[in-house]
Amino acid sequence: MLPNDIKEKILGLINEEAYKASKKEDLLKIFVESENDENEFFAILDELAEDGDIFINKRGKVGSLEQYGMKKGKFRATKRGFGFVESEGDEKDVFIPEDDREGAFEGDIVIAKLTKEATETRRPEGVVVKILKRENETVVGLFQKSKAFGFVVPDNKKFDQDIFIPRNFISGAKNNDKVVCEIVVWPKEGKKPEGKIIEIIGQSGERYVEIDSIVRAHGLKEEFPKKVANQTAKIPDHILEDERKGRLNLVEETVYTIDGDDSKDFDDAIGVELLDNGHYRLGVHIADVTHYVTENSPLDKEALDRATSVYLVDKVIPMLPRELSNGICSLNPDVERLTLSCIMDVNPNNGNVENHTIKKSIIKSKARMTYTEISNLLENDDSQMMDKYADFVENLKNAEKLAEILRDRREKRGAIDFDFPESKIVLDSKGYPMKIEEYERRTSNKMIEEFMLLANETIAEHFYWLKFPFVYRVHEDPEEEKVQRLKNFINEYGYKMAMSKGKIRPKDLQKVLESIEDREAKQAIGTIMLRTLKQARYSPECLGHFGLAAQYYTHFTSPIRRYPDLQIHRIIKEHIDGNLSKDRIKHFSDLLEGVCNQSSTQEREAELAERDVDDYYKAVFMSDYVGEEFGGHISGVTSFGVFVELPNGVEGLIRLQELPDYFTYYENSMILVGEHTKAILKLGQRLRVKVSNVDIPTREIDFDLVTDIFNKKQENK
Repeated sequence: MLPNDIKEKILGLINEEAYKASKKEDLLKIFVESENDENEFFAILDELAEDGDIFINKRGKVGSLEQYGMKKGKFRATKRGFGFVESEGDEKDVFIPEDDREGAFEGDIVIAKLTKEATETRRPEGVVVKILKRENETVVGLFQKSKAFGFVVPDNKKFDQDIFIPRNFISGAKNNDKVVCEIVVWPKEGKKPEGKIIEIIGQSGERYVEIDSIVRAHGLKEEFPKKVANQTAKIPDHILEDERKGRLNLVEETVYTIDGDDSKDFDDAIGVELLDNGHYRLGVHIADVTHYVTENSPLDKEALDRATSVYLVDKVIPMLPRELSNGICSLNPDVERLTLSCIMDVNPNNGNVENHTIKKSIIKSKARMTYTEISNLLENDDSQMMDKYADFVENLKNAEKLAEILRDRREKRGAIDFDFPESKIVLDSKGYPMKIEEYERRTSNKMIEEFMLLANETIAEHFYWLKFPFVYRVHEDPEEEKVQRLKNFINEYGYKMAMSKGKIRPKDLQKVLESIEDREAKQAIGTIMLRTLKQARYSPECLGHFGLAAQYYTHFTSPIRRYPDLQIHRIIKEHIDGNLSKDRIKHFSDLLEGVCNQSSTQEREAELAERDVDDYYKAVFMSDYVGEEFGGHISGVTSFGVFVELPNGVEGLIRLQELPDYFTYYENSMILVGEHTKAILKLGQRLRVKVSNVDIPTREIDFDLVTDIFNKKQENK
C-alpha cells in the first residue's frame, strides 16, 4: 500500500531544480516497491495531471508545468474574443489570442503553454492546451426558436458563443424566454456548444424575470433545501434554561443596536461607558449563531455553500433561513439572546486597547436604533430623538467621543479612506426605480464601523498569539509593477509619491490623497490607486490588512451574513470552553483553507450579482432620460472610449467612433489624445454629456459628448 503522503513526495521530486522530465516507469521504480501498487501509482500520476499539478506529454514523460513552459490559471474572457490566463503569484497574465482558446470560457481553470515571453511593455503570450475544470456547466440566456431547433444567446457576453439546442432538448421554451441551459457538448474544431434547457425563468423584459436571470447566472440559491427547513423548524424561538450555564450575564447592561432603517437582522449590539480612570469600556456583543448552526449539520453545510448573504436592490438572499436570521439569532430589542462578547478598555490618549476579555454571554438589547435617528441626535441634538433616547444620551455621547479617538488612531497609522460616494437606488411601491441618491455615511454609521473594526482587530491579534488555526481577513501589499505604474501616473499629474525604504506603505498613499486639492486630479489618482490595490480575501494565514494599515484583522462581527465569522466563533467558543484539543486543532487546520477559498469565491460572486442588479435598475431609471444632459466625470479610459460617471453613480460610455477625430490611447497615462485637434480625454475630467441610448437587456448606457473639447487648447499636466 502506498504511503498517505505519496502525492507530496512525487511533487517534491518533480519540482526540484535538478529534476528532468522522466517516464512514468522511471518514477515507478523510485516510489513503488510492490507490483500490487503499480496501478494505484499510475492512477495517482494521472490524477495529479488532471488537477494540473504536473504535465505528462505524449511520450509519457512526467514533468512540472514550469519545465514544459506552461502556466495553470483561470481563463478570463473579453467581449472581443481574446482572453487572459491569471496565474496565482504571477504579476503578468498570459495573453491568449482568440484562435488559441481551444474552447475555454470565462472562469475555466486551464493550462496554457507559453509561445512568446513577456517584455517590458507586453504580456507573455500563450495557447490553451488543456481545460482542467469548467467554471459553468449551466448558462443563463435568451432562447431564440426556429422550426427544428433553437439557440440560447448567453446573458454573459464573455461567454461569447451561442448554444445550439436540438429540438428534443427545448423543453417547452418559447421564443424570447429567459432560460437556464445545461451544456452537454463543449465546442471543438469550430463547432458551437450544444445544450439542453433545464429551467424556464420567464419572458424576457419582465422585471422579476430579469432579476431572477441575474440570480441564476451567478449560481445563487433562494430556496433552502428541505433538510435545512426541517432543522430550522426544530430550533426554539427563545433561550432555554440550561443554555444560560457558563455565560456572562449582561442582561441588565445598557446595550443597544444601531442599524439601517429597513434592517431586519441585528447581529451586533454595543454599549459604551466611561470608567473612573477616564478610560472607555466598549462592549461589542455578537449573536451566537453557532449555538444553533451546529457543525456539519444541514444548516451548516448550506451556510458554507452560500458563504454570504447577498443584498440586492429589491431583496436579500440570506445565508441563513429568515426564521433564524430575523428570529432567535437576531439581537431584537427587549428579548434575551445568546452572544459572544468582546469587551475592551480603551485608553483615551492613544486609542489603544489596554485590556480585553472575550466571553460567551447573554444580553437583552434595550433599544433598536437606526443610523438616521442617532446621527440626527449626535449631529443636531435633535429634540425628538433626545426625548426618545433620553436614557441613552450619555452612553451615545461617550460612544461618539470614543469613535473619534479610534478614527484618529487609525488615520495616524496610515489607514486609507478613499471616501468615494456610493449611490442608493430607491424603488417605488411597484418596484420601479424612482430615484438614485447618494448613500450617506453619517456620524453613527462611522461610529459603529470603528467599533466593529476594533473588535475584529482585537480578536485577530488575540488568536494570532495563541497560535490556533483561524480565519483572517487579509489585504496583501500591492504588486511592485502596479505600484510603479501608479507612481508614474501620479508624477504625470505633478504630484510626488514617497515610498518608505523602497516599499509602499498605506501611509504613503494616504499622504498623496491628502496633498491633492484639485478635484479632477484627486478623482483620477484615487481611481488608479484603488485599482492598484489587491482584493481583500480570507486566509488561514495572518498576512495583515494593507488598506486598514492593520497587522492583525479578521471578520468576527457578522455571523448571520458571513460564514468566516461563523467559523471563527466555533474556534473561539471551543477555546473558551477548554475543548480545543489536538484533534480539534488538526480538524480546524485541515478545513480552514477550503472555508477561506469558498468564502472568498462566493463573496466575489455576490458582489458581481449585486453590481449586475444595480446596473439593471440604473438602465431602467435612465431609460426615462434619453436625450437629456447631465454633468459627470471620466471614470474609465479605454482604447474604444471613455466611461463617464454621473453624480448619482450611473455610468455610461462615450464611444470614440462617435467623436469627430481619431484618438490615440496612451495606456500608461490613461489618456486619449486627438490626432488632429490634440483634444485630451483623461481620468477625472469633468464633462457634460447627453444620454443617447439605453439598452436595458444588456444593462448598457451610451452618452454623447456635449462639452466642446475640440476648439480650445488642451494641456496635459
